[in-house]
Amino acid sequence: MAHNINFNEATGQHAFMSVKQPAWHGLGQIVENYPTSREAIAFAGLDYEVTKAPIFAKGAGDFDTYPVPDQFATMRTDTKVVFGVVGKDYQIVQNSDAFAFFDGIVGGADGILYETAGALGNGERIFITAKLPGYIRVGSGDDVTQKYIFLTTSHDGSGSITAAFTPVRIVCQNTLNAALRNATNVVRIRHTAGAKERLEQTHKVMGVADTLSLRLEGIFNQWANVRIEDKEVKQLIQLALCPNKETYNLLRKGATEELSTMYKNACDAAFEYAMADDTQTMATTKGTLFGAYNAVKGYYQNVRSFKTGEDKLKSICLGGTAQARGQKAFNLCGDFAENGAVALQFN
Repeated sequence: MAHNINFNEATGQHAFMSVKQPAWHGLGQIVENYPTSREAIAFAGLDYEVTKAPIFAKGAGDFDTYPVPDQFATMRTDTKVVFGVVGKDYQIVQNSDAFAFFDGIVGGADGILYETAGALGNGERIFITAKLPGYIRVGSGDDVTQKYIFLTTSHDGSGSITAAFTPVRIVCQNTLNAALRNATNVVRIRHTAGAKERLEQTHKVMGVADTLSLRLEGIFNQWANVRIEDKEVKQLIQLALCPNKETYNLLRKGATEELSTMYKNACDAAFEYAMADDTQTMATTKGTLFGAYNAVKGYYQNVRSFKTGEDKLKSICLGGTAQARGQKAFNLCGDFAENGAVALQFN
């Protein structure tokens, strides 16, 4: 799987930093101690600035250039790489501003630690993860989920600034991203006037993290005590991974021979993960509803192949297919906990 981590030819380094543990792509700088924001920016190769440059048109056979009104190119100042074209109201949020968001949180909560940071492509998208203090503990305490805030922003005009609460189950590095049913774990900010000021106010993500952590711990501990049969796990996986109404109707009719090969292979791989992976044999996961939920999440995190690392990032953390399927699995598990059966519904 391609990683798409930015490579800086001037420094000869990939723009990625991780504390103690290397990422799956094995690139970037591995540091032993948790860095300050200033150190993290340097380690991750994010110490560059982006500017808005005016755009000029050149006529055919004409030596003159003509300014394009209200259109600008976003450009990296050190490499002179142009990221994209934006309008006059687009406001650049520098990489240092993104880290300043976390520094603002650190001032009000002890124990927040920068763990990974990096840039993708030519540096047009950056991401940061910071570990929060405390854990989500399931069962006797051996099944532990760490709590993170994840932030990403782009410099090419393609997306908003996104900050999200992301629980990660330690035993399998399984990004849970459970948003519950009527809550959100994501804050999005558009690149318009006042973006930096609003970014400074997104410390409310901390409040979201604290609230969701407590609720998730209660829910996951309940699910760890709810038994579920293997055939029900398979049915739950089929519904969670169901891509459309047509597939759902075939499932309801029992017409499995008409299901697409791609869909059936995905369901089989997720079910195999549910039954055989080491992380699914713990007291909290073996034959439990919590294990069924983690089977869907673990499939996307640890089994499913993606074309690039950026595709995986988008799918799991930025509202893509994996996150949607995980939310569906969460809802199905909630229904099962209440009713003792997998709800045969598509939405």
